[in-house]
Formats: sequence, structure tokens, C-alpha cells
Amino acid sequence: MTRILFTHSYFYRFDPKQWKAQQPYPPYGTIYAAACMRELGFEVDLFDTNLRESPEEIRPVLQALAPKYLVLYDDGFNYLTKMCLTNMREAAFRMAALGQAQGCTVIVNSSDSTDHYEQYLQAGADFVILGEGETTLRELVLALESGTANPAHIPGLAFADGTADGPVRTPARPVLHELDSLPDPAWDLVDMEAYRSIWLQRHGYFSLNLATTRGCPYKCNWCAKPIYGNRYNSRSPQRVVAEIEHLIRQYGAQHFWMADDIFGLKPRWAQEFRDLVQARGLRFSYNIQSRVDLLLKEDTIDALVASGLKQAWVGAESGSQKILDAMDKGTQVAEIREATRLLQRKGVEVCFFLQFGYLGETREDIEKTIALVEELLPHDIGVSVSYPLPGTLFYEKVKNLLGEKQNWTDSDDLATMYPATYPPAFYRRLHRLVHKRFRLRQGIAEWRERPKGRPIHWRRVWLTLYYAPAALLDTWRLKRLATPLH
Repeated sequence: MTRILFTHSYFYRFDPKQWKAQQPYPPYGTIYAAACMRELGFEVDLFDTNLRESPEEIRPVLQALAPKYLVLYDDGFNYLTKMCLTNMREAAFRMAALGQAQGCTVIVNSSDSTDHYEQYLQAGADFVILGEGETTLRELVLALESGTANPAHIPGLAFADGTADGPVRTPARPVLHELDSLPDPAWDLVDMEAYRSIWLQRHGYFSLNLATTRGCPYKCNWCAKPIYGNRYNSRSPQRVVAEIEHLIRQYGAQHFWMADDIFGLKPRWAQEFRDLVQARGLRFSYNIQSRVDLLLKEDTIDALVASGLKQAWVGAESGSQKILDAMDKGTQVAEIREATRLLQRKGVEVCFFLQFGYLGETREDIEKTIALVEELLPHDIGVSVSYPLPGTLFYEKVKNLLGEKQNWTDSDDLATMYPATYPPAFYRRLHRLVHKRFRLRQGIAEWRERPKGRPIHWRRVWLTLYYAPAALLDTWRLKRLATPLH
């Protein structure tokens, strides 16, 4: 039986911010692809890099298993892989080289390799799958097994054909519409105990990830979608609930991270999901990513809460309507306020993704964002700076201004790689200041605004003793850096 070794390029240890958070999730997209190949009769194994220390650790695995194919298939549902971090790119290059040295046919699929397939082919990959990969992977391996030397008829591929004309890139493959046609991910390949022990030790519960949809139909002009594109397709609520039940019964999962770009967009999906969860008597909580305008439709929030919604991360991005409009975000600051307050009244933890440094952003726009955070007091915030990735309108606007550095090293890099309003040091200091002002405001709220009967969050209260002077110091430092570049 032909053997395929699956791996991916994300190492939590190479991303200090994420490793410190101790919230690792298995490579969902990778085990989806592995399940598809096992369904065809191939023997599949997984070298999961998430918790590993070095790409060199794959060497003895390659020697012991002697796979015919090494497939570096990134988890396209993990938003961290969409950042195309150079730490992970270098790890992918090294594993590709090790696979090539072992005599494997090396196949790669990821956001970064879709954008930069020439570099991956030069680093040792024989084939790069462009975009959504399961169907292309199946067709490619079956073609190679049948003896087809030049699979130029397969859509969604890039490969070198040995000529001086450069790599062959075949036409794009249409996205998959019938997601229920795919088998369930190969969860049995995952070392569940390694993940469970981290979660239980740090957080006291076990969380797993899954995805109910692929793609996003909205066109925020800074958002890269190299894998699943602008089309939005859903799995059926029946298949999703069946997978959740399996993960609860088999592995003891108590909580889920729904890795969709937008959870529950299709009409009535959230309501049907709620009904199925309740009918099966399942007890779990979950976190989602969504848009404030969608959460305000019909009884969506009530349906989500009834099925176990604990936390909603929303793309607030900015408190300035001018910046939201410039981003083509399609949402209103008023909707951020309304959705946040409604979710909070329902007991949902609301968290904001915030983005600074977009083209045309002024100090006034920045202050509007900070004021919105301090007004609404979300449960948590994620602060970033605008990041130009290929395939986005934002990238096209600034690509001629980019320097040699065009990707972040890790997710906490926060480099502005184009001439933003202020220098990069300003935004790194702003990142610290926003977090400190936010935590300071949370601590103050524990004293002044705590609902009657709710226990005091003493850690937040005591941290105000640190954040008050620290925020003042960072405010002073930020003023010294606030000299516009243009």
C-alpha cells in the first residue's frame, strides 16, 4: 500500500506569543486532507509540527516510515497560517529538503506557497497545490500513481517542467461546493493527549477546533483569501453536530473553537444547529468569529447563545467610520456598539480584532478606536497593524512602496512594511499602550461598574496598580514617536 506522510509548517514554539498563550489546536485542514487520501486506499501518517521543537525532528520519521509522498499541507482554517510568517516558511523549506533527500515526492499546499510557489519549488517541492487542496491532491497523486509524468491537465497546480521558461501553473480550480462530500477529518492521527494536557494544565478544560464553512463573501480590502476565496460554502448542521458529538464522546472535548472566517452566515443555519444540539442533549461551549452586522440579523444571537456560544470575536478593526469605509469593511461603528451591548446582555464574552496603521489613519482616528474600546469594554482585544498580503487590494495599493521585508517573522512582529502615517516604533508602542489602557479600564470597572452579586475579578483590580503608571509612561513614550512620516 502506498504511504503518504502528512505534515504542515506551523510550529507554536516558533511563534512566542502563541506558545505563551498555550492554546494549541490540531491541524484541522491537514487531517481533512489525510482523511481524503485514506478514503482512496492510501496509508496515511501525520507528523504534527504544532508542538514540536524543530523541523529536523521529521528526519527519523521519514527514515522509519519511508513514505512515497511527503505532503506539507497547512491548516488553512488556522488564521495564523494566513499570515505567511517567515519562521514557518523556513521550516517548510527545511522539511521539503529533507523529504527530497529521502527520495519522497514532495507536495505543498498553504497560503504562503500559493502566493510564492516559485520559492517553494526552488526549496525542494515537486508540486505546489494552489488554493483549496483536497480535490487537486487526490487527482495529482492518482495521476502520479498511474505513471503520468506531466500532470498539466490537473487544475490548481504549479510545478517545474525542466525547461527554462519557469514553473508551469495550471488553471485555477473552482472551489468545492458540496462540503458534505468530504469524509470527516482523520482525528485518530492526532496525539490528543499532548493537546489535552496543555489545555487542562493551563485552562482547566479541553478545547478542540472545527470548521463549519469555507470562504468569505465579503471584500475587506486587506483580507487575503488564497485558499478558500470569496465563495462561501457550508457543511450541513447535521454533519457538524455529528462531528461535535464524536469529539465529545471520544476525546472528552468540552469547548470548541469554530475556525470559520464567519460563523453561521447562511439564513437559518444557526437556528437549525441550535435545534440539533438541543435534540441530542449535547453540552459544550464554543467561540466564533463573526461580523457585527450579521449578528444583528433576526434571532441569530439568541440561537447561538442557546447552542452554547461563549465568546464572539468580531472584526471591529477601528472606531473611525472613515477608516472602516476605506477598508471596504461594510460595517458601521453604530453596529459595533449595538451588537456588543446585545451580546454582553446575553452573557457572551465579546472580543475585538483591532487594526491600526491603515492608509490615511490619523491620530484622531486612533483615539476614536481607543475610545470605543474603553466605552464598550470587550472581554479581550487583539491588536494588529495593517499587513499587506498578495491578492488583496491593500497590497496592490502599497506594493511599490514595500521594502525587502514583506512578511512578518511571527504573529507578534507588527512591522509596518509600507510607509504608514507614523514609524514602525510608534505602532509597536501603540500596541502596548492600547492593551494597558484597556486592562486599566477593566480594573477600574471592577470597582465602579461591577454588577451586583458578581464576584470581584481581583487580578484585574490589583493589576490597576501596575497599568495606571505604565499607561502614563507609554503615553509619554508614544508622544515622542508621534512624528508623521509624510
